[in-house]
Amino acid sequence: MQIIAQVLFLVALVAGIGFFIRNIRRLVRNIKLGKEVDRTDNKGERFAKMARIAFGQSKMVKKPVSGFLHVIVYVGFVIINIEVLEIIIDGLFGTHRILSFMGGFYDVLIASFEVLALLVLIGVIVFWIRRNLLNIYRFLSRELKGWPKNDANYILYFEMVLMVLFLVMNATDYQLQLNGAPHYASEAGITGAFPISQFLLPIFDGMSNATLIIIERAAWWLHILGILFFLNYLYYSKHLHILLAFPNVYFSKLRPQGEMNNLQSVTDEVKLMMDPDADPFAAPAEEEEGAEPEKFGASDVFDLNQVQLLNSYTCTECGRCTAECPANQTGKKLSPRKIMMDTRDRVEEVGEIINTKGKYEDNGKQLLDDFILREELWACTTCNACVEACPVGIDPLSIILDMRRYLVMEESAAPNELAIAMTNIENNGAPWPYNQQDRLNWAKEN
Repeated sequence: MQIIAQVLFLVALVAGIGFFIRNIRRLVRNIKLGKEVDRTDNKGERFAKMARIAFGQSKMVKKPVSGFLHVIVYVGFVIINIEVLEIIIDGLFGTHRILSFMGGFYDVLIASFEVLALLVLIGVIVFWIRRNLLNIYRFLSRELKGWPKNDANYILYFEMVLMVLFLVMNATDYQLQLNGAPHYASEAGITGAFPISQFLLPIFDGMSNATLIIIERAAWWLHILGILFFLNYLYYSKHLHILLAFPNVYFSKLRPQGEMNNLQSVTDEVKLMMDPDADPFAAPAEEEEGAEPEKFGASDVFDLNQVQLLNSYTCTECGRCTAECPANQTGKKLSPRKIMMDTRDRVEEVGEIINTKGKYEDNGKQLLDDFILREELWACTTCNACVEACPVGIDPLSIILDMRRYLVMEESAAPNELAIAMTNIENNGAPWPYNQQDRLNWAKEN
């Protein structure tokens, strides 16, 4: 019977990890649909930023209540899962608490895991109350209806169940050790310290060892299978940021956040215009080579760079960006969170076509208009508040600017007010409709 259990555990472990690797490969492939961008400079600064923001949660705690709770859940969930290593070894070799040879240190570990499990459970319950009962504005936006709202709750339920299973597993294990049950009891005494689960012992008082073993094994199996399921659910969930927050912060922009990049193709064109020795009738290099001219801006995910697509998958949907957005606060349709969610949805749609047909075939849709509306793009004030607010270094503004560039430079579809301002700048050197010779008339009146 023990051999069968070990074989089943091995099958479950291989299947879970194999499916996870498949999903990660698809994720990497989808991100590589974007244009390459070099973010390998200043490695020391990038590692320091990653340690401070992704690992140290420095931007999370700017909102003290949710930030503190998130740190508890984050630290607790990560540390508790160290015990997964022991569960895997026990599952493969049929042992019981194999790391107990560490003696007193092992007792400290188990005790710490239990305290953290209780704190995580409390934190998750508070998160559920905040998200579902307190009517916090950033959780009520239209983009959080349906699946996004349910997804957030599913994760909270998962974490609640996993923590309860962990404590039940420990409580029944502790009771079996007290009862001297074979395979559980040790000549060295009680294996592990159980400061929290010991309060559950009255629930199991009077149960036979056989019943306790069934409960303990059920909790043990459900706990590890739940972790494997959770691991693979991440790909389909906003909680993918658990894995992607670190590379996302590492590859985030180091330059001043408000600095806008110049298009190289436009820069080359201007340099050509300023070169007195240049032949104005010479064909551009890309036309000489028979290649298509470079597209200005972005209308679909293929036009965005790989860091922008990584951003979309890293989005936690926390809504801090939208809560800080002045356009959203004044009732405009723009929600920076929705920009990231729409980008991810479009990448996933393209990826699903590739999964089904082996390559991408145009389905008549694109990011612009089918996912992100022009009204949303032009509502942005480019204040950079969304970028500053994001706890994991996401840059919605860069996507908005690239799509605006496409509208202006490829479709000449700027709003009338902007078109007038640009025409005035071209003709008058200023956005106002006054002749350059009259620009100082205001000074003569004083």
